[in-house]
Amino acid sequence: MLSNAGIPALALTAIMSAMSAAVPAYEMRCTKDKDTISIKVGEQTLLTYRSTPGPLKVYVKELYTPGGLQVLLDSPHDHVHHHALMYAIGADGVDFWIEGAGQKAGKQVPRSGATAAVTEAGGRRRATIEHTLDWTGPDQRPVLEERRRIILHHPKDVGVTLLTWSSRFRPAEGKDAVRLAPARHYFGLGLRTVRAMDKGAFLNPTGKEGEPVRGTEKLVRADWCAYHAAIDGKPVTVAMFSHPENPRHPATWFTMTAPFAYLSATLNLHREPMTLQAGRTLGLTYGVALWDGKTSVEEIQKTYRRWLALAPKP
Repeated sequence: MLSNAGIPALALTAIMSAMSAAVPAYEMRCTKDKDTISIKVGEQTLLTYRSTPGPLKVYVKELYTPGGLQVLLDSPHDHVHHHALMYAIGADGVDFWIEGAGQKAGKQVPRSGATAAVTEAGGRRRATIEHTLDWTGPDQRPVLEERRRIILHHPKDVGVTLLTWSSRFRPAEGKDAVRLAPARHYFGLGLRTVRAMDKGAFLNPTGKEGEPVRGTEKLVRADWCAYHAAIDGKPVTVAMFSHPENPRHPATWFTMTAPFAYLSATLNLHREPMTLQAGRTLGLTYGVALWDGKTSVEEIQKTYRRWLALAPKP
């Protein structure tokens, strides 16, 4: 019990105010400002979402392990178009991946502000960000419409930092069809790690290294792909999951370890273009999981199965 004996009245008032204002350690909440939405558990930020184009994409800017290590690198000087965790492809000849002076790149334009809310179902808590984006060409005309949903599952409920990225695409109004045919083999849901994590090691449930492309770049098909590395000497594991009901599952994963680390979930569109007809929807659901420590294949597979029970279908 707190006694006020010997405590000046003003000091006691300040103490009681601080105690009442403290955020419970496991409370999940969303905070918003002009350009970002942050999801926190207690006082710890787990995710920051860039809700306005920065400058051309809307993306997950920061993502933290349960222990508080931030793993994403946003717009490094050597590849300014790499924005942490982002989705970008080519559509009707418009390149939504590249950025920079002189580039005729597409832009992801929010139709309205993103919404964010914390909900609970079955005793499990999660924070959900929803956003509708118009993917526009250099001429400002929409090419695609995307309805995006980012879900962050409460780490106390799942034991890891676990995110679901869900996108539903359809041709923009007035377009009969959109041809998805990127020239690059890494277009998709891309994840760039902080420089401290460069030159780590990839693994997947097949045990295969994959098809060499150039340098350390490889392509491999699997349910999931993970990456072991370290930040300031602390081991970290990052995994990306593909939902079995995604088109062309299992995903074709692009991996790269040098001169920097990169992981991308692709639809193999550089070899097999896809045409999305008006009135049809392309649904994609992926997961991202972060652990403190070097996580085994068995534990990653266990988390993948747990994620499938929680994630919405494409």
